[in-house]
Amino acid sequence: MRAPIPEPKPGDLIEIFRPFYRHWAIYIGDGYVVHLAPPSEVAGAGAASIMSALTDKALVKKELLYDVAGRDKYQVNNKHDDKYAPLPPGKIIQRAEEMVGQEVLYKLTSENCEHFVNELRYGVPRSDQVRDVVMAAGIAGVGLAALGLIGVMFSRNKKQKQ
Repeated sequence: MRAPIPEPKPGDLIEIFRPFYRHWAIYIGDGYVVHLAPPSEVAGAGAASIMSALTDKALVKKELLYDVAGRDKYQVNNKHDDKYAPLPPGKIIQRAEEMVGQEVLYKLTSENCEHFVNELRYGVPRSDQVRDVVMAAGIAGVGLAALGLIGVMFSRNKKQKQ
């Protein structure tokens, strides 16, 4: 039997497992979260919500975690507590509530939902999701460059033998 998902506490970061990416929210109590919702972000929308990457504005919304997660799995993930001291829960909630209803700048690489919740909890905007993608792209780029070089060397070797 699986252990039940621990009940989030006010100020906790909630990681929602969308297909192809993670959506982030901050738990503020009574079943509610505050999150950045690009115009096309629809609960449980999956791949369709990838379109949110194409917009530069987002709305700060307060919604039930149940509605935001939809059918997607979620977990409490205060992953930076070992690096940064979280602000007091009351302060996190106050800051989150003050943002509700505001339209803010949204950039996939520098001002996304993960940056938003980390800024609220720790006062530090950061996104490991973006860092991981950039690193993977860099590694893939090096790999492709190496393959290209091997291909060039192989074709030169073939021409010399002819």
